[in-house]
Amino acid sequence: MRNHFDEQLHDLNRNMIAMGSLCEKAIDTAIVALATGDMDKAKLVIDTGEEIDHKEREIEDMCLKLLMQQQPVAKDLRTISSALKMVSDLERIGDQSEDIAEIVTMQNISSSDDTDEILNMAKAASGMVTDAIDAFVNRDLEKAKKVIADDDTVDDYFDRIKKMLAGHIGHEEADLEKLLDLLMVSKYLERIGDHSVNIAQWVIFMITGVLEGNTT
Repeated sequence: MRNHFDEQLHDLNRNMIAMGSLCEKAIDTAIVALATGDMDKAKLVIDTGEEIDHKEREIEDMCLKLLMQQQPVAKDLRTISSALKMVSDLERIGDQSEDIAEIVTMQNISSSDDTDEILNMAKAASGMVTDAIDAFVNRDLEKAKKVIADDDTVDDYFDRIKKMLAGHIGHEEADLEKLLDLLMVSKYLERIGDHSVNIAQWVIFMITGVLEGNTT
């Protein structure tokens, strides 16, 4: 019975890794679409979002079956309950990557625009997603803590970008629609950072049994 349960936990872990990989693909493709204005890349993000939604439902079903059909010990229970929480954040990362891609498809932002600061923020947020997933895969407590610390970098980018965009609004030639789109992109990236922090906090709980901070 325990061997069968361990196999199911292994399947759960494999599916979590697969969903995490899809999220990494979604945000990285969205960043490329933003940097280049590539409509095909933007549409690919939306397709990947559908795969992420499907994987979320599959993992939730697996977790509920494990809870109902087995009698997990405390450590196993932490793994299953953490997975249930993490898939929600992974799904939101997928959604926000789609939101960025949809803004790209509106074609208000072009590859010639000065988006360096936003692209730097995007790379920082993408790095947090990758590290949060790696922390889960490797049960790496230090990497999970690094994700939480790195959120300050993403927040700093967001504050600078808000101020930069606000400075452009008063100009006569300002394209308000473009500025609002850029602000929304930076907000979605900030939220991706927040969801990465949530995942890291659940990884810490899974390893230690202690939930640090407030997940949002």
